[in-house]
Amino acid sequence: MKVIIVGAGIGGTSAGIALQKLGHEVVVYDQMRENKPVGAALSLWSNGVKVLNWLGLADEVAALGGDMADMVYLDGRTGQTMCDFSLAPVTAQTGQKPYPVARADLQALLMQRVGLDNVHLGMKMTRITDDGAQVTVTFADGSTDTGDVLIGADGARSITRAYVQPDGADEIVREYSGYTNFNGLIPVDAGVGRADAWTTYVADGKRAAVMPVAGDRFYFWFDVPQPAGLPYDRADGVAPLREAFAGWAPGVTSLIDAIDPAASLNRVEIWDITPFATWAKGRVAILGDAAHNTAPDIGQGACSALEDAFALGIAFATNTVSVADTLHRYERVRAERAGELVLRARRRGWETHAFDAAVTDAWYDSLRGADGAGIIRGIVGNIVDSPVNLGGGLRLE
Repeated sequence: MKVIIVGAGIGGTSAGIALQKLGHEVVVYDQMRENKPVGAALSLWSNGVKVLNWLGLADEVAALGGDMADMVYLDGRTGQTMCDFSLAPVTAQTGQKPYPVARADLQALLMQRVGLDNVHLGMKMTRITDDGAQVTVTFADGSTDTGDVLIGADGARSITRAYVQPDGADEIVREYSGYTNFNGLIPVDAGVGRADAWTTYVADGKRAAVMPVAGDRFYFWFDVPQPAGLPYDRADGVAPLREAFAGWAPGVTSLIDAIDPAASLNRVEIWDITPFATWAKGRVAILGDAAHNTAPDIGQGACSALEDAFALGIAFATNTVSVADTLHRYERVRAERAGELVLRARRRGWETHAFDAAVTDAWYDSLRGADGAGIIRGIVGNIVDSPVNLGGGLRLE
């Protein structure tokens, strides 16, 4: 079959590789003009890495991943250590080491594996037509392509998502999560955190963190609770960070000082979408942020998109009644779990960003002197029901 995928992000390209491995012809379209993903890096927890292993990319992904051996929480104001513990139990219980990776590096790898001749950039989809036998996509330049299946991995503002919803369904809208995220890449700096640790400074409902990625770099991110729609000029650079984190610990000041805004600084308002059940109609289905736009508070956004790719591949490998039947089976495998991760991230964001100060203060108290066991349980809990585990394979402790 010919499969058209709209969206060359992590979910779309990984789905493309999965379907190519089954012998299908895959063509990928994206409206971006070059590989400039939103966000500097991402967390690949064990479930996401396992999907990439399944796709035959284990060695390449390990080379891109940072050596994140430990997790450290520091008081944002004083720099005092709240807790410091090993992440080895995550690997032991799930069977796979997690890796933070630079998003552009992973996306470039996936696009190369799909085949750059099969990836067409600068193509904005405007219309979908499904006649029951084939599906046709129309692009802004007036060109079209026709295939047997369309997978819409077209992101948070997905056109495909609206297409697959039932007639008369309420419009699905994005909801502001209450905070803005600043992120980017800097060289590893011991004054900020250890080179093999995920280090997070917390205070006042704000967070400043670094995670190691390949190339002796830190992926950094800051969370600032604030209203949506505040003006920001890229010429402002790190000025909003200096204001929001004034008086914080020396490590945070060193982090801000290390940022080169011209080289790597993104500002992203965080939004999500309340989970919904309909992911497929006829020969068309959605995947990734189009299906489960989530806040990054539990680090499962990219992993959930990779789970979609895994489930889609298994559905096409094992079901033969019809394309529509296969896509609905994929939908039933994914919608509930992906939606639950969106809600977990929403609850986690409420806890960490002082939308209820008492709740966040209680979380801070729980971190002081913690041995990490509770945090490990939470991380593994997000992984345990992944379809890639095939109903087992975890050693829960």
